[in-house]
Amino acid sequence: MKKTDVWIYRIVTILFTLLISFGAIMYFVQYEMVSETILKLGFPTFIIYPLAILKILGLIAIWTNKSLMLKEWAYAGFVFELLLAIGAHITIKDGEYFGALIALTLVIVSYIYNRKLSKNMPINR
Repeated sequence: MKKTDVWIYRIVTILFTLLISFGAIMYFVQYEMVSETILKLGFPTFIIYPLAILKILGLIAIWTNKSLMLKEWAYAGFVFELLLAIGAHITIKDGEYFGALIALTLVIVSYIYNRKLSKNMPINR
């Protein structure tokens, strides 16, 4: 295991965590603004709170390393959510997909480096 791989994983995962956490917090503190955006994107507003909670739980799953399967599901969930967000923003042509594209790039890099590092580290299955 190279030190640079560990550092890349940590930095990218921290950046991803900050970006996703900011979004999840916005879902709670700026509900009206978020609900307007969600409606413009064509999604129902009842998904706002569950999505925020799932984002937080997904970040916890990625950072705790308790279960390889749970961590894989968290990464997959983020990829699907971000792909849907990018597609929704492109569909309505609002040009707001850049944040989701950055988050998607970060989650992919985090996943790749997590896989590199997990080959050398024991993890509970």
